[in-house]
This record gives sequence, structure tokens and C-alpha cells, in this order.
Amino acid sequence: MDLSQLPPLSGSGLVTVALAVFILLCLFLGVRVVPQSEKYVVERFGRLRAVLNPGLNLIIPFLDSVAHKVSILERQLPPASQDAITADNVLVQVESSVFYRITEPERTVYRIRDVDGAISTTVAGIVRAEIGQMELDEVQANRARLIATIKESVADAVNDWGIEVTRVEILDVELDRATRDAMLQQLNAERARRAQVTEAEGRKRAVELQADAELYAATKRAEARRVEADAEAYATKAVAEAIAETGLAAAQYQVALKQVEALKSLGEGQGQQTVIVPAAALEAFGDAFKMLKGRP
Repeated sequence: MDLSQLPPLSGSGLVTVALAVFILLCLFLGVRVVPQSEKYVVERFGRLRAVLNPGLNLIIPFLDSVAHKVSILERQLPPASQDAITADNVLVQVESSVFYRITEPERTVYRIRDVDGAISTTVAGIVRAEIGQMELDEVQANRARLIATIKESVADAVNDWGIEVTRVEILDVELDRATRDAMLQQLNAERARRAQVTEAEGRKRAVELQADAELYAATKRAEARRVEADAEAYATKAVAEAIAETGLAAAQYQVALKQVEALKSLGEGQGQQTVIVPAAALEAFGDAFKMLKGRP
């Protein structure tokens, strides 16, 4: 198609085309679509005008301009190591990392130039100050409390920059070689002490158990002797009551019967046996046989 063959535009046609182009340009410059992960800082003649949130936004073309596009995603500072001295004069090297995000871009872009560098310097100073108030054992045992304290202090320090500190991590606490060797010796000595204490407690417990066992056996023997004594006393009482009821003859009869049974058991033994009996005993046996006469 030859453009030279088109009819020339009149003055009104040129105005219409120019107006259409101007309207399209205004729409292009005045409509801003902000991604979900960002916020835009708008300036008017070099001064802060507004902060555009994610979504569709309108600005005044040729007057307003997007000066800064700030990501609001959470960021992580690279792990950094700093030396610190504890309250008991032990040199440690602490490796830490900080997570943060920008919540108020208008503060961040106009109040601080290097955000990461500023936060790193702040964290290093706070870590040294907090560890300087703690002994080495507290640093090792109360790491969670140390992290919480550092996070709170860093959050207060960077609050004016429109930054929210989401997390602080103490990745490692390293000691110099001499301190590590001393701690290892102390740990071995503590283990040896615990082993000796455990062994001593075991021997003490064994002695206590042995004493308890002997006391228990003695108690049981005493109870048995008491039962035997009670039984003997009861038998003596029963014999006394029988004598009181039947007279002395019944008792003499029982004694004679026991004597005869004793002689019988001696005679039933195997082999040749010689029994020496006192003369008084022979008279008692004779009396016993006399009393047994006439008994069924």
C-alpha cells in the first residue's frame, strides 16, 4: 500500500491523532501494576508522594514518578563471625545470621543507604555486648535466651528504618584451642569424679542393704524365739492346769511314760550299744514300771 496515495490529514485530524496519542501516553504513565512481592515509592518533584501497595494503582502522569521499587520479601544476611569476650574473660568467635523484611519502604529508602551493612554492624555490636555480660557456661547453656535477647535489641535498633527483624540465629560459638583443651580436661575430671561418686554410692547402698538383711534376719529369729517361748509357756501352763485338776499321780505317770519311750528308742538302734544309766535313774524306771502296771 502506497502511503503517498492517502489523502492528507486536515488540521482537526491531526489534533485528534495527537489527543489520542496523549491519552494513551497518560494511561501508560499513570497506571502502575505493583507485584505482590514489592512496594513502589512515588516521588513528585523529588519529594515523597505516596507508597504504592501490590495491585493496580494510579498516579498523575508527568508529575509523579516511581523512584524506588522495594522488595518486601524476607531477606537473610550472610552468616557473619565476630569475636567477643565473655564475663569470665574467655575469647569466643560467634557466627550469627539475621532474617528481616522491609515493612515501611519510605523509611528505608530515605533514612539508610546500605541496609545489609547497617544491620550487620548493629548485630555485631549487640552480640559483643550481650556475650560480655554472660559467662562461657551461660553462653553454651542458655543459647535460646541469648538469641531472644539479641533479636529484641536488634529489632529496637532498626525500628526507625522501617525494618522488621523476623529471626536471629546463633549458628556456632567457637573457642580457641587452649580453652577447648582446658574444657576437655575439666570434662574428663568431672566424668571421673562422677564415676567415683557412683561407685561409692553403690558400695554404701550394698552395705545398707546387707545391714537391712541382717536386721531383718535377727528380727525374724527373735520373733521365732518369742513364738517358741510363748508355746513353751502355754505348754507349761497346760501341764500345770492338768496337775491341778488330776493330781500329782497323773504327772508322775506321764514322766514314767516318757522315760520308757526313751529307753525303747535307745534299744532300737542298729549295732551294739552300751547305755550307762545312773542308779537313781534305775530306781525311777522301776517306779515308772510299777505305775504302768494296771494301765491300759
